[in-house]
Amino acid sequence: MIIEQIYTGCLAQGAYYIQSENEAAIIDPLREVSPYIERAKRGGATVKYVLETHFHADFVSGHIDLANKTGAEIVYGPTAAPAFAAHVAKDGDELALGKVKLRVIHTPGHTLESTCYLLTDENGKETALFSGDTLFIGDVGRPDLAQKAAGMTMEQLAGTLYDSLRNKIMPLANNIIVYPAHGAGSACGKNMSQETTDTLGNQKKYNYALRANMTRQEFITEVTRGLTAPPAYFPKNVKMNKEGYENIDEVISHGTKPLSAEEFEATANETGALILDTRDAQDFARQFIPNAVNIGIDGNFAPWVGALIPDIEQPILLITEAGREEEVVTRLARVGFDHAIGYLKGGMPAWTIAGKETDHIVSLTPEEVADLEASGERVRLLDVRKYPEYLSEHVKGAETLPLDTINEEIAKLAKNEKYFVHCAGGYRSMIFNSMLRARGYDNLIDIKGGFNAMKASGRFKITDYVCPTSVV
Repeated sequence: MIIEQIYTGCLAQGAYYIQSENEAAIIDPLREVSPYIERAKRGGATVKYVLETHFHADFVSGHIDLANKTGAEIVYGPTAAPAFAAHVAKDGDELALGKVKLRVIHTPGHTLESTCYLLTDENGKETALFSGDTLFIGDVGRPDLAQKAAGMTMEQLAGTLYDSLRNKIMPLANNIIVYPAHGAGSACGKNMSQETTDTLGNQKKYNYALRANMTRQEFITEVTRGLTAPPAYFPKNVKMNKEGYENIDEVISHGTKPLSAEEFEATANETGALILDTRDAQDFARQFIPNAVNIGIDGNFAPWVGALIPDIEQPILLITEAGREEEVVTRLARVGFDHAIGYLKGGMPAWTIAGKETDHIVSLTPEEVADLEASGERVRLLDVRKYPEYLSEHVKGAETLPLDTINEEIAKLAKNEKYFVHCAGGYRSMIFNSMLRARGYDNLIDIKGGFNAMKASGRFKITDYVCPTSVV
């Protein structure tokens, strides 16, 4: 028997490959399915099942393409009603895979169809629990995402999750290994551990939501406390996962169309496409196409795209590092942004050689900013980290406007004011600066290295540190 966790850091997402004899199952696959197919080929196995723990909100699953390419059966838990061919299992059903079995455990609460899969090995021993978004390491799935579909309040769903955990999961053996769908950084929970697996026994000891003496009302209160609004693209991803989507190969094909500088400019003018520049933040700052938005590929790229670009069907034109065009299109597709229509062939060098207009953003070191302040210039600091980060520790006098609220809070900023913008390390501040630059805010200065560099410089007064877990 083989169990492999296939973890994707930018989405904090865990898919799973399980093989027994010459049969394999894939749990919660990502959109690009070729790695799973190649893994099965290397193992001499046929993919028999594609198991879905629920209709995912934070990414588009590869279940349809994987089933179409392998002939595997898509399996959901009770109450699921997908718009494509799938087996909707009953609670307690067992799925045979080689010499092992996977038992369907219906655990509603995160969503109504949420389901865990319990693996029984060749000797009949219950070994592993693939817990989806029902149970994370250190947390449980947030109960506010499926309210509309369920016709229930957040509190009612939380109560349902409490019942699922107490009646279905906690009675299982302590030595069972828990394999969740997400780890720290995912928006599907609020207190997830950096660890991506653990024993169920340890979770009963250390997971706040599994305390043995916890009442139903205490659980509801604690699980619903401190939840921030989910990203706008979540419902759209659920719809795609439930109803279907375009084949990933076709998405990549039209997204990786090379365009000359002239073709790129004409396409932008004709379609109104968003120009998305995925290069490093400082490379972008030095020179970029006017009105382009920078979300660097070497960061939490897909979640920030989903959080900040309101329209999932927005046509997108790409500027990428050479050779990374397909990677960018694939990672956009992971969160349902299937409408990339081409990229700038030759990148920014081709644009400048063609004599096209460029723009730049001033980026200063913390020391340069401190020197300006010491010389008497007014330095209005703007911290765009998440609010709990700001509360935990920030530069004294800095204002806060978290990047993830930019579309709602932009009116708080005055276009004629100069702001010195920082995040933790420089990734998010350049996203912020680029988005505001495209909307006519021309007086933004980026601080290189962000808060971390400002603190290390010793030139700024910092508030006393407060543990982040106490300020959520």
